[in-house]
Amino acid sequence: MIRAYTIASGKGGTGKTTVTANLGTALAQHGRETCIVDMDMGMANLALVLGLAETPVTLHEVLAGEAQIQDAIYEGPYGLKVVPSGLSLRGFQNADPERLKDVMRDLTDRCDFLLLDAPAGISTDAVVPLTVADEVLLVVNPEISSLVDALKTKILTETIGGTIGGAIINRAVLEDAEMNRRKIEKTLGVSVIDTVPEDANVRRAAAARTPVVVRSPGSESSKAFRRIAASLAGIPVEEEPGEAQEGFVERLARALFRREPR
Repeated sequence: MIRAYTIASGKGGTGKTTVTANLGTALAQHGRETCIVDMDMGMANLALVLGLAETPVTLHEVLAGEAQIQDAIYEGPYGLKVVPSGLSLRGFQNADPERLKDVMRDLTDRCDFLLLDAPAGISTDAVVPLTVADEVLLVVNPEISSLVDALKTKILTETIGGTIGGAIINRAVLEDAEMNRRKIEKTLGVSVIDTVPEDANVRRAAAARTPVVVRSPGSESSKAFRRIAASLAGIPVEEEPGEAQEGFVERLARALFRREPR
């Protein structure tokens, strides 16, 4: 049975898109059919994180009625399905958000897990992902501005009938991990799923347009992402030592922007 999660943060800059890309990849590594969708149609960057910047068809064209959803599905690492939003403002202007429900319905037939990378803020575009998912996962940095905005997102989600599944602390200093966990759980009134530490490997992976769970699987951040993915999938955590690289076939598939077979 498919599970849909919206990854939200309230404010920009928390690493929400990085969390989405790495959780999706980790779920795919665990053998789960996973699709991630960039719902930030105005400031899209999920494709950039995964090295798919030149995708000819995106969610913009689908929502404009110019393409079918299968034309906008691309293959990422380990068979991860990726639906990017476009980078042009013209495409954003032509997109009709009312078509999103049909898109979500089509995607549910194609995967076990659906991760929606929500826009920052509480605009109309940001509200839709909060309503369509089974649960909303809040990405929070251990700082007051991030906490305040996450709390607003939590209140909005519950007001419109959505469900908060928990919080993920991102870019945390491990020495303060337990204190941050208690503070965030008390402030937000939700449980903390796990903590992703501040890690230079994440920046290096982003520069290489590759998820850190692929580029540096032995890093502390990768271990955290795999733990969270295993928790979502209800499976034991498998440690993956070493620096195993993404295979040639997977790199070639991404380079050619291979679409999901119809």
